[in-house]
Amino acid sequence: MQSVHVQEFFDKNSNTFSYVVTDAKTKHCAIIDSVLDYDAASASTSTAQADQMIAYIQAHDLKVEWILETHVHADHLTAAQYLKAQLGGKIAMSEKINLVQETFGAIYHLDMKRFNAEQPFDYLFADHEHFKIGDLEAYNIPTPGHTPACLSYVVGDAVFVGDTLFMPDYGTARCDFPRGSAATLFDSVQTLYRLPGEMRVFLCHDYLPAERQEYVCQTDIATQQQYNIHIHTGVTKAAFVAMREKRDATLSMPKLILPAIQINMRAGHFPEPEANGISYLKLPLNYFA
Repeated sequence: MQSVHVQEFFDKNSNTFSYVVTDAKTKHCAIIDSVLDYDAASASTSTAQADQMIAYIQAHDLKVEWILETHVHADHLTAAQYLKAQLGGKIAMSEKINLVQETFGAIYHLDMKRFNAEQPFDYLFADHEHFKIGDLEAYNIPTPGHTPACLSYVVGDAVFVGDTLFMPDYGTARCDFPRGSAATLFDSVQTLYRLPGEMRVFLCHDYLPAERQEYVCQTDIATQQQYNIHIHTGVTKAAFVAMREKRDATLSMPKLILPAIQINMRAGHFPEPEANGISYLKLPLNYFA
């Protein structure tokens, strides 16, 4: 496996790790799971997190080839459009984004005919599609369950798993969002577990259990297989589904899900400004009560 350079960036407000993956030979890079700062009380955005990535990319004279999303995030807004405007690159995710767009388009009562005619993502990956970052070989693995459009990206000796897995002491992602499935997530994790044991696993979140002192973004396949508290070797599908569904029933809604989904399923585009020049988000009152 080809060793790749990975630089992580951490947003403590959403417990999110973002990454810049670089081909040292060509200096081409990909950005994975970026964060746009969002203050819910004032409904205002800022770019401190994204600006850290921009500073790093410019300091190392890198060329952005891809701005990749592992899924439509429910806990933070993507900075994809801002990063593209500053650095270039193609914003991409799974072709199954249409399932998320259709589901939440109905919830938000959006004009889906117009939405479908103007796909906001620059590129949609077919399942298992191969691509390149400079000279680095990369491909995706469909890993649905948390959402139907989740992808994991394999780049050399690294795999970026989004919300499929967390650190072994925290387990796995919730599966109770529309079109989520604990049974599907179990199958997706088994697919990841067939990767080489030494492959580095980069996570989208770390929620720092009480018994651990530091946030961590990286583990490996063998460690997950052996120690993941939800889905280690020997855990049956039925046991995992029962655990996951029982646990999900106790979880509250992510604080930013309602603003985040309608931005993220548009590849980071804000709603078109109205006559007064202001963009407005929609909130489906009592829908998720």
